[in-house]
Amino acid sequence: MASRSTAHSIEEYIAQFPPETQATLQQLRDLIKALAPEATETISYAMPTFDLNGKHVVHFAGHTQHVGLYPAPSGLEAFQEDLKPYKTGKGSVQFPLDQPLPEALIRRIVAFRIAEVQQAAQAQLSKRKP
Repeated sequence: MASRSTAHSIEEYIAQFPPETQATLQQLRDLIKALAPEATETISYAMPTFDLNGKHVVHFAGHTQHVGLYPAPSGLEAFQEDLKPYKTGKGSVQFPLDQPLPEALIRRIVAFRIAEVQQAAQAQLSKRKP
């Protein structure tokens, strides 16, 4: 998929890719969903997104040679050492399609982001209480 997706659901988004990429995207989606079953699945910034407490936990996306995980800069900073084998950007990491997904690492990153979002929500609640 070369251009920006116009998908309205994660299913529609995944269906736009070749079968091999679809399988990897679905595997990534299932990993995230298992860790954040209460999260809302949506499309944001033209990418599949998991939201919790009204905040983005992670985005993911398919590309020609890799799938991208977008756990916000904090999700990458916390795992810099573990992510050294992968190409990273300001808020993204690329997992090559010709390699198995590093499921344990992805679980740790997503769990970190869930905790971060939940802590932010708790802080907001604390501010509102008299």
